[in-house]
Amino acid sequence: MAEIVSFPDAGKAEALLVRSLRDGVLRLLLNNPPANALSIALLEALTSELDKAGSDADVRVVVIASTGNVFSAGHDLKELTAHRADEDQGAAFFERAFRLCADLMLKIAHLPKPVIAEVDGLATAAGCQLVASCDLAICTDTSTFCTPGVNIGLFCSTPMVAVTRAAHRKQAMEMLLTGETIDASTAKDFGLVNRIVPKQYLAQVVSKYAGVIASKSPLILKIGKEAFYRQLELPVEAAYDYAAKVMVDNMLTQDAEQGIGAFLGKRKPEWKGE
Repeated sequence: MAEIVSFPDAGKAEALLVRSLRDGVLRLLLNNPPANALSIALLEALTSELDKAGSDADVRVVVIASTGNVFSAGHDLKELTAHRADEDQGAAFFERAFRLCADLMLKIAHLPKPVIAEVDGLATAAGCQLVASCDLAICTDTSTFCTPGVNIGLFCSTPMVAVTRAAHRKQAMEMLLTGETIDASTAKDFGLVNRIVPKQYLAQVVSKYAGVIASKSPLILKIGKEAFYRQLELPVEAAYDYAAKVMVDNMLTQDAEQGIGAFLGKRKPEWKGE
């Protein structure tokens, strides 16, 4: 069953974020129409849900999806602009908004569980950043992506951090300097998404991927995801030294013993999470 977890304001009945948990897969549905803008309230709701998911043994995989024709248009520019009337011209609020967003993206990377972006529609600016920050991204063939800040005098500097780590360097710079929208096929070529599927099959394909991942040992997924991001930051020799130590520690877990034994014995493993 879906569960309402946050409201945009007291005057609205619609949920800002909707969660559902089934077979180890937690779906977080952005529901901030029409553009699913990453307002302060939505950033806080997403962060809160990921905090809880990190320590919830029933959650194996997280899927971030959305309602409507826009996955996310990024920061709520109306909300930001309204604070230009503040005494400090909005500086404190701007810092809070961008810090919250950066913390959310870091939380996705540090979450001990895989996070999949289920993209249907436009993902722009911080919305594109959200896609790039997820471990996997699957989109419809009509989805589009851009970092258009340069067009409105606000370079996409924080989205740049995630985009340049997901896409190839020159393609990322192309997106950032031109602000132009790219289609799903180009986004896949650039490295922003893993798969492109017809709209009617999106949820089905994402569920299949999530189900396959959720069937693995949660401990081994945690070890692997942490190691993946840590080794990326190291020189190649140091990365191998680090990865070798991770594999030794991994081999000493009960789940590695169980998994290898099951493989050799041609049986299904029973994960202990230890």
